[in-house]
Amino acid sequence: MTSLDKDLQANKSNLEGFFSISKRVRAYLPNVLSGAVDKNGYTIYVSEVAGSKRYLRPINKSLYIQDDSLFEQSYATFLQTVSKMKAKTFSFDNNEKNNINSFLYTVQQSIGAGLDLMVGSNSARKHAGNRFEELIRAVFTAIGIANKRIVLRIPYDTGKGKKIYKCENDLVLSPYETVFSTPEQLDEKEIVVSVKTTSKDRMGKMFIDKILLEKFVKHPQKVIGIFNNDVQRKNNNGISFTLASGLFMVYTKFLTEIEGIYYLDPPPAALKEPYSQYMKPFSELLTHDIATLLLP
Repeated sequence: MTSLDKDLQANKSNLEGFFSISKRVRAYLPNVLSGAVDKNGYTIYVSEVAGSKRYLRPINKSLYIQDDSLFEQSYATFLQTVSKMKAKTFSFDNNEKNNINSFLYTVQQSIGAGLDLMVGSNSARKHAGNRFEELIRAVFTAIGIANKRIVLRIPYDTGKGKKIYKCENDLVLSPYETVFSTPEQLDEKEIVVSVKTTSKDRMGKMFIDKILLEKFVKHPQKVIGIFNNDVQRKNNNGISFTLASGLFMVYTKFLTEIEGIYYLDPPPAALKEPYSQYMKPFSELLTHDIATLLLP
């Protein structure tokens, strides 16, 4: 079997792979964690080995599933929900919706915790981001929504001839059986998705990209953002929220409006007006909004 640290850094392509690596990390954590601090509904775990301390990313206590048997049940419930969505059934109760966010959050934060402990900090951030993109793509694939990563090639003239600006789009979702968008053109009915673990330092790019894309493709383009959370560790035993809510509203009012932002773990501001008009739990995208956004 591949070592845990290598497994954490390896690409994942399906839900079973994510569930498997999550279980491996969860079995490993009790052996290496030596303490924890609770702050504002989050837990920061610490591991101390040979005098060296490593602090884990904050874990939302109300979202993260601690009990292994409940995690197993959550996975089974999530697969049932996926089957309903694949069958184009859009009738879900609150338990199903909450389980979507809780299960996926538990998977992502388990992977993040393992990376925090087993690889360097820069590498941990990179691989946590990669696994999150892969996790979200695996979800859309499982529910039967065609998706693809598209790098749009935008030509421009310079004094030294024509150059190409590469506009990377983490994911494009399609109402068709296959994605119609190409590196040269985006389909108007498809959705450009920014998939990041956090909006920190990236919120503005979504707005700029939407303006740029619409100028280049010459038609309205739907753009959404999907984030894990907007919280970070502060001074090892504290937390701070990183959502630039004021900047979001300024961009929304004076630049352009994006079609929505979705979180597994929404920051407190996202649940309040006026932000809650634009920011929702990820479950709302899967169980409601996607049906409207992907009208062919």
